[in-house]
Amino acid sequence: MQKDAVRHEPRECDAGLTQAFKFLGKRWNGVLIGTLVQGPAGFSELKRAVVGISDSVLSERLTELTAAGLAQRTVDEGPPITVVYSATEASKALIPALDAIASWARDNLTGP
Repeated sequence: MQKDAVRHEPRECDAGLTQAFKFLGKRWNGVLIGTLVQGPAGFSELKRAVVGISDSVLSERLTELTAAGLAQRTVDEGPPITVVYSATEASKALIPALDAIASWARDNLTGP
């Protein structure tokens, strides 16, 4: 005697959540946003603040964040020429979510 098969509706991941983690899940993107909301910073200052990031990855991530509207790049023609990155309103809107994730990680994840 065979039991009736239980049928479930297929599950779908929220498209917005997928899109958010595809972007924020890239190493350093969330960390850079968290750093930029503390105030504008130049490339060297960001490099010192985000320990372990290489110059090439930092440059790539800042380009991505700027293209996504999550960072603003300002060039002062000087002399000397300076480039400063700052948080946008869109990136500032992420801070409550990033703070909640950081709090959850401190409470639930072990290790380095």
